[in-house]
Amino acid sequence: MITDTECGQLAAELRRLRERTGLSLAALARRTPYSKSSWERYLNGKQPPPRKAVEALCSVAQEPPARLLALWELADSAWSGRARPAGPAPSAPGGTPAAAAAEAAPAAPPGPPAPPGRRWRPAAAAAGAVCAAALAAGAALLALRGPEPERASAGPQEKPIRNPGCAAESCAGQDPTRMGCGGAGMVDTVLAVDAVGGRHLELRHGGMCRAVWVRASGLAAGDRVELSLPGLAQPQVLVAAERDVGTYVSTPMAPAAEGPAGARMCVLPAGGPEDARVCFP
Repeated sequence: MITDTECGQLAAELRRLRERTGLSLAALARRTPYSKSSWERYLNGKQPPPRKAVEALCSVAQEPPARLLALWELADSAWSGRARPAGPAPSAPGGTPAAAAAEAAPAAPPGPPAPPGRRWRPAAAAAGAVCAAALAAGAALLALRGPEPERASAGPQEKPIRNPGCAAESCAGQDPTRMGCGGAGMVDTVLAVDAVGGRHLELRHGGMCRAVWVRASGLAAGDRVELSLPGLAQPQVLVAAERDVGTYVSTPMAPAAEGPAGARMCVLPAGGPEDARVCFP
């Protein structure tokens, strides 16, 4: 168990962020690549979370990730021991290195053994000092932030990418990630819904790219996700492959120079009849 004296501040912040989303652990698992049991361990301080898990929770909560990732770096340094200082050996009075002074001094007669449970453990002491430093730095970050807002719109904002690879008509059929259309400050989630079997769909609008697409998670291999838009001759389609299971995937983009109005997303479970298709809105 990672206690408060062992960098539990990060776990507490992740719990607060999850509570703000209103999602249960099961719902959070459906919307991220991490299982319900993994989130239970991360949020209760039983296991250090990977960086990607912190990013995933920030994405779900629409929280700019910079502050929590800075806190994660501090905690990770403490957990891994990378932050443990390695300075020169202390000197004895008169400038003589302590190690040399110890060799020159006569050996002290052995004393009685320390009582059980009270032996000094230097490594544990060093780790405790590192964690204390990390917690102090984390507390400073939180103090700078001020009171917790009710919505995730406050806090430091990441600078958006200013050179996406396409815009409007040139984005038709393109991958939003490869084109750089889904960066921080460039995308809005217009509609997010939970569909049958734990599938989750998000209708996304990239303002700088002037395009829309559907981001999906919780899919099974063979699931079909469709995006249609007024004036679009054919829907943009994603058919989930085995490699897409347990992660986020997106349909190709459709141009939306006038915004996302009228966009519609559908999912057809693998092997299901046509009338099993579910559409939103």
